[in-house]
Amino acid sequence: MPTCLIFGCGYLGQRVASLWLAQGRRVLAATRDAGRLPAGVEPIVCDVLKPETLRGLPPVDTVLYAIGFDRTSGASMRAVYVDGLANVLQVLPPSRKFVYVSSSSVYGQTDGGWVDETSPTAPAEEAGRIVLAAEGVLRAALPSAILLRFAGIYGPGRLLRRQTIEKGEPIVGDANKWLNLIHVNDGARAILAAEEHARPGCIYNICDDHPVRRRYFYQTLARLLSAAEPTFVMPPAAQPTPPHEKAHRRINNRRMKEELQVALHFPEYDQGLRASVG
Repeated sequence: MPTCLIFGCGYLGQRVASLWLAQGRRVLAATRDAGRLPAGVEPIVCDVLKPETLRGLPPVDTVLYAIGFDRTSGASMRAVYVDGLANVLQVLPPSRKFVYVSSSSVYGQTDGGWVDETSPTAPAEEAGRIVLAAEGVLRAALPSAILLRFAGIYGPGRLLRRQTIEKGEPIVGDANKWLNLIHVNDGARAILAAEEHARPGCIYNICDDHPVRRRYFYQTLARLLSAAEPTFVMPPAAQPTPPHEKAHRRINNRRMKEELQVALHFPEYDQGLRASVG
């Protein structure tokens, strides 16, 4: 029976775990809280920031590393992403596949143009620089790792600005800038496809087929929520532009579709939103 180990069995990781369990695999999850895991997933209680708890990690066929930043942990983002990953890589037994969930925030383009896996990575925001530093740690220690740069993940229970729209509050930001998205279920299926088809050491952008301007995404969400038409306001001129507001790019997913053979269930944002609002 193939065995899989998940670091970061959260919103995305739990869906991957369910797919693997449905295939009859044994699924382990490294976690600080065993009570948060879905049924059928075997916990390994440890903390990536505490190397002494990582001793004795078992050999497995596939590792999925999908740890996100938990602001309630008391640790910095750099500690979690960079130091935590380094701690794991120092002690983890060799596996057949290592799939790493990164972020398209490593791209720093602000001109609204298209970017693909060969585009320069020069993030303007600190979060993007930390993600890029973590990619560097992975590349140095495990060149064969498969690196997936995810766009914004959404789905049931995770809809961007839902509370703001339901309250009728204005959305702060430029309505004409692009959003790059992936429905969580398609993201989970892309991970399994990467495990099966990805070239060792290759990078793949994980996103749907069509970036959307923020205006249309939030207008559609408001209609599905039976809320008022959203309004947009720009930040005060006297305040510096927040780093995340500088991002303005369209992510190309051609490599994902051609090499990983991913057939998206939700290639358009409106299809994904209709399936997610409840």
